[in-house]
Amino acid sequence: MLPDLVDSSADRILQRDSLRRNLTHEENKKRRLRERIALSLPVRVTCRESIDHDWVEMSHLVDLTPFGARLRLKRPSEVGRLLQLTLNMPRQLRCFDYAEDQYRVWALVRNLKTINPQTENGAVVEVGVAFVGKYPPKSFASDPARRYEIAPLPAGLWTVREESGEVLAQVDDTLDKREVSRHTIPIEVTVEVFADNGTFSPVESTVTENISSKGAAVFTTLDLKPGRFVRLSSGYSGTNILAVVRERRIGADGIARLHLHFIGSEWPL
Repeated sequence: MLPDLVDSSADRILQRDSLRRNLTHEENKKRRLRERIALSLPVRVTCRESIDHDWVEMSHLVDLTPFGARLRLKRPSEVGRLLQLTLNMPRQLRCFDYAEDQYRVWALVRNLKTINPQTENGAVVEVGVAFVGKYPPKSFASDPARRYEIAPLPAGLWTVREESGEVLAQVDDTLDKREVSRHTIPIEVTVEVFADNGTFSPVESTVTENISSKGAAVFTTLDLKPGRFVRLSSGYSGTNILAVVRERRIGADGIARLHLHFIGSEWPL
């Protein structure tokens, strides 16, 4: 009986070691797929900022995986927004269009940090994006300022598909409800709208109707649609901050307000 027990024990050890090797192989494979490759490829970024405004910018990748990339932009974006990237991506990293010279993929902004344009060749943000497919969701055509998130899938993964609508879920706008109280404080500010040539135009001097660390409402004569990005600055405090227009509203007094949500940092009250 003893030899049989030894053989049985040895078999279990071999099976266990084999299972460990297989698991290690799979883990290493997954890890390799997600390793960031420092590849400074040129990339064309196309953004529909609002229903009536879009722009194109040439940039370079900071790093790359088959499922996403990191890059710097001279125009702001925000988490949840869609960008279209066109680049000469290595074919072994692609999920479709293997025979095409240029890889055109829709990318969802997953994280963002503001950077100093004076030290980063004019770039104002660095974004990390997830590749989400060859086509955008159908709702994007009528509402390009809509924000999305990756639909949760098993094992913490997302699927890159050519079909739209199944991968992305719309962000619930109720999540944007104010987390902090706004204070009715008139602060002199300047609203600068990003122009196509890297400057700002138009520029408007105005005052806030109310403000918090997360956002503000400012009186305006500008006709900006939801989704447009601006820079808000105050000469008094020396503060300047990126913001996105959530709403343009006419008050009971007949004066328009821009409702702004700050991006990348908070306003120091």
